[in-house]
Amino acid sequence: MRLLSFTAGGESRCGLVREDGIVDVGAHVGTATLKGLLERGQLDDAKALASRDADYRLDDVQLLPTVPDPGKIICIGINYRNRDEEYRDATPPPKYPSVFFRVPESLVAHGEPILRPPESEQLDYEGEIVLVIGRGGRRIPEADAWRHVAGLSLMNEGSVRDWLRHAKFNVTPGKNFERSGSLGPWMVTTDEIERHDRLHLTTRVNGEVRQDDWTSNLLFSFERLIAYTSTFMPLKPGDLIATGTPTGAGARFDPPKYLKAGDVVEVSVPQIGTLRNSVVDEGAS
Repeated sequence: MRLLSFTAGGESRCGLVREDGIVDVGAHVGTATLKGLLERGQLDDAKALASRDADYRLDDVQLLPTVPDPGKIICIGINYRNRDEEYRDATPPPKYPSVFFRVPESLVAHGEPILRPPESEQLDYEGEIVLVIGRGGRRIPEADAWRHVAGLSLMNEGSVRDWLRHAKFNVTPGKNFERSGSLGPWMVTTDEIERHDRLHLTTRVNGEVRQDDWTSNLLFSFERLIAYTSTFMPLKPGDLIATGTPTGAGARFDPPKYLKAGDVVEVSVPQIGTLRNSVVDEGAS
C-alpha cells in the first residue's frame, strides 16, 4: 500500500495511491493526516479502501512531504561501507551510528523545486531510504525493531557543503537550509517490502547515475538504528529516520559536481518508487 500526503481545500490530507489516482483516506476513516493515521493505528482501515474509486487524480493535487509534520527527523551519517571508506584514516569501523537532525522546513515534496541558497555554490545531493515509524517505543530491542516501522519513503538529504564545515563538530547549518532537500513521493508499507536488507538505492542527476548501492552494505542495519536511537529518546508514530547515503555525492568528484539551477535529481528504489526534484536558485523569478 502506498500512502502520501497532499493538500485539498487548503488542508493537509492523507491519500491511498491507486493506479487511477488517490483515495482520500481522511474522508472515509475520519483521520485527515498520515501522522494521525499512524498515531491511531489505522493502517488496516486505510488498506480496506484500496477497492474504492479514486477521489482525485494524482496530477490534480499538490503533494506534501510524506509526513509533513514529523515530531523528529533523525538523520544517519556515513552508513554505507564504501561511504565510510571515504572518511577512514586507518581507524577501525565505527562502533556507533553518527546521528543529527533536520527540521521539516528543510524539505519539499516530490515534484517541488529544491532551492539553491545564494550563500553557497555547494548545494549537494544525498539519496537516502527513510524509515517511517508506525509504533512508538523506548529502548526497542533489535529483534522487535522492524515491527515499529510503518513503511519506507525516500529523501534527497540536500547538504550545503561549505556550511557543514563552519565549526569543527557542527553539521546542523549545512543540513537545514530552507527547502534544500526533499521527501517523498509516498510511503510504501512494510508488507510490500519483501527484503528490506536487500534494497537497491540509486541517485541520478540529469539522468546520470551518481550513487548506486544496496542496503546489504549498510554499516548499521535499519533494526540497529531503531534500537540505538530509541535508547536515548522515545520514537513516536510519524517520526522519520533517514538511514544514510551511499558514496557518489557531488563533493566526492574531482572537480566536485555540485547542483546548479536546472538540474534534476532522482532518488530511486524499485520497491518504493522515484523521488524527483528540479533545482532552482532561491529568489529567482
